[in-house]
Amino acid sequence: MSNELITKGKQAKSVSRKLSLLSSQQKNDGLTAVAEALVERENEILEANKKDLKNAKEKGITGALYDRLTLTHDRIVGIAEGLRTLINLEDPIGEVLWMKKRPNGLNLGQKRVPLGVIGIIYEARPNVTVDAFGLCFKTGNAVILRGGSEAIYANTKIVEVIQHALESVELPSNAVQLLEDTSRETATKMMQLNEYIDVLIPRGGAGLIQAVVNNSTIPVIETGVGNCHVYIDSDADINMAINVAYNAKTQRPGVCNSCESILIHKEVLDQVVPPLINKLKEKDVEIRGDEAIKKYSDTIIDASEEDWGTEYLDYIVSMKSVDSLEEAINHIDQYGTKHSEAIITNNYEKSNRFLEEVDAAAVYVNASTRFTDGFEFGFGAEIGISTQKLHARGPMGLKELTTTKYIVYGNGQIK
Repeated sequence: MSNELITKGKQAKSVSRKLSLLSSQQKNDGLTAVAEALVERENEILEANKKDLKNAKEKGITGALYDRLTLTHDRIVGIAEGLRTLINLEDPIGEVLWMKKRPNGLNLGQKRVPLGVIGIIYEARPNVTVDAFGLCFKTGNAVILRGGSEAIYANTKIVEVIQHALESVELPSNAVQLLEDTSRETATKMMQLNEYIDVLIPRGGAGLIQAVVNNSTIPVIETGVGNCHVYIDSDADINMAINVAYNAKTQRPGVCNSCESILIHKEVLDQVVPPLINKLKEKDVEIRGDEAIKKYSDTIIDASEEDWGTEYLDYIVSMKSVDSLEEAINHIDQYGTKHSEAIITNNYEKSNRFLEEVDAAAVYVNASTRFTDGFEFGFGAEIGISTQKLHARGPMGLKELTTTKYIVYGNGQIK
C-alpha cells in the first residue's frame, strides 16, 4: 500500500479526535476563514483550473463533463456562499436525541457524534472538494479526498487554500487531505483502508459507484445514478408540464437530478408533444421516442430498450407514451434508479398515489427534479445524494454525516 495513503490515513485518524472536540464557534471560524480565502485567492484557483481544462480538451472531454470540471468567478462565489450557509446551520454534534430513566436508576440517552474519518472518491467536479470539506468539518469529521485526475490541479490548489486558511485561525490543517496519486490502483487500496477510514462515499458515475461497492472493505454510503423521470399526466396543466420538463432536462443536464426520461399520458400527446419538441429544440435536445412519440417529428430517433434505463447526462432525453398512471409507475419502477421522480397533475388522488407508490429518494408533484440538492433543501452543501435506504437517503447534509452513541449516567449500579 502506498506511503501517501498510509501517512494520510494515520494523520486523518489522529486529527479526527481533535475535530470531534471542537466547539461550534471554532468550526464556524474555520468555515468563515476558508470561505474568505477561496474568494481572495480566486485567481490562483482559476489558473489551476485552466490547466485542468486544457488537459480536458486534449483528452476530448466536452459537453456536460467539461461543464462539471469548469470553475468560474460566479461558481467560486457560490461555493464560498455554500460554506457561509453551513455556518448558519445548527451544529448537530453533541445533540442529545433522547434521555430517559431506567427502573434501575440509570439515566440512558443517545447523543449525536461524528463518524470519524470519511473517505470520498469522486470524479471531475472541483466544487465537491469544498462541499466535502465544509460538511465534514462542520460535523467534526476528518476527510480524505480522492478526486479524478481531470481536476487534479484545481483540487490541489483548493485544498492548499483550505489548509492555509485553517492554519490562519489555529485549526488543524489535516482536517482535509487530498490524495495526489489519482491512479486506479491507489483508489482501490483506499477502498480497503478500513484501519483508518470509517465510511467511504463515492460520488460520480455508475462505473465509479459500482467499483467502490464491489471493492470496498469499508462501509459505503452509496450515492446513486440519476435516471430521473417526469410523468405528464392526463390531468396536467399543459404549460406547467412543458416548463417543468424543459427545466428538468436542460437547466443543467450533466448532473444527477436532471430529467432523463419524459413519460406522457396518451390522452394529452397532441397537446404536449409538439410544443415540448419545439421547446427542447431551443437547446438542441436529441429526443429518442417510442412509436407514438415518433409520429410527431421526423427528427425523433427510435428509442431502444437501453434508452429507457440510460442516464445521458447530456442534451438527450427519452420520451414515451403511457396508457395510465399505473403504467407510468411501473415503468419508473423498472427503469428508475430511485433518485428523483416527478408527476405533473392537477388530480389530488393521482398525485397522492404517485407519492405513495414511487420508490425514490425524492418524489415531486408539479415541480422539477432539479431541486434534489442539499442547498435547495436547506442543508447547505451536500456530500452527495444517497439512493440507498440504510442510514441516509436523499441529499446528504450535516446529520447524515453523524452517528450516535449511548450515554449512560449511573450512581454505582452493578448487574
